[in-house]
Amino acid sequence: MTGCETDVCVLSTVLGAIDRGYFVVVPRHAVCGSVDATHDAAITILTQRYGTQIAVVDHEAVQRLLQ
Repeated sequence: MTGCETDVCVLSTVLGAIDRGYFVVVPRHAVCGSVDATHDAAITILTQRYGTQIAVVDHEAVQRLLQ
């Protein structure tokens, strides 16, 4: 999952995917927000609260997944 506004669109879409039973991979450097504090808060929510259904990874991990 990539996109803009981590704390709005990305968070909403990720939570919808979780509700449907998907495991979601979020490349940390492929999401952004208009405010650093809310972007960071959304990343914290995703990793700490939904860590079993979501992986927030760096770009090297994404490259390994694609190989």
